[in-house]
Amino acid sequence: MKRIISALTLLLSLNATSQNQVAIFAGPQASTANYFILNQRQDTKMKYGFNAGVAMKVPFEGFLYFAPAAYYSMKGYDVTYNLYNSLPDISATDNSTRFHSFEIAALLQFDLSPKPNHVFIKAGPSLDFMISATEKFNLISGGSVSRKMKFGPGEYGRYSANLLTQLGYETAGGFLIFAQFTHSPANLSNRDGGPSIKHKVFGLSIGKYFSRKKIVIDTRNRE
Repeated sequence: MKRIISALTLLLSLNATSQNQVAIFAGPQASTANYFILNQRQDTKMKYGFNAGVAMKVPFEGFLYFAPAAYYSMKGYDVTYNLYNSLPDISATDNSTRFHSFEIAALLQFDLSPKPNHVFIKAGPSLDFMISATEKFNLISGGSVSRKMKFGPGEYGRYSANLLTQLGYETAGGFLIFAQFTHSPANLSNRDGGPSIKHKVFGLSIGKYFSRKKIVIDTRNRE
């Protein structure tokens, strides 16, 4: 919780000049994972969740902006095994997971037009911190296990790194909508000989900038 408060405080503190803009956003997302055991792909399915957070737009150079963001993200995956592994259990036939994470992104935004209504592209890295997570899997012998996921050496990783890409549209009134793709190059498994688990997330969000000042051009003739 202290990390979350510190990140939000940092973003708000960057809004010290009138040129910096702050927005809130939220939207649904679908997530899954690239899941491999001994280099063999496992069958995965999407899980549905959402994200919500705060973003900024800080002038950098020309149409280029620094666009940090801090947000909550609900994600997960369903996997069915054709090989067995000690994570989550050597007897598990499948696994259904749900992650609650807090993510901090350091993005660059490029506006494709100088007009108030314009398309933009954002890209950059992010770090996420797993607040909590659960998993439920069935056993070969019958029955199932439902439990909180364990984080640490030899278990699941609490921290992860991601690469983000966004394509969106901003209006003169400060509204924005964007599609986002997140790919994690980091393995979620910390277990030696364990599976390779790398998140993928597809999302669609809407948002609004606060106190966006309208630019008024004086067209009156001057003597």
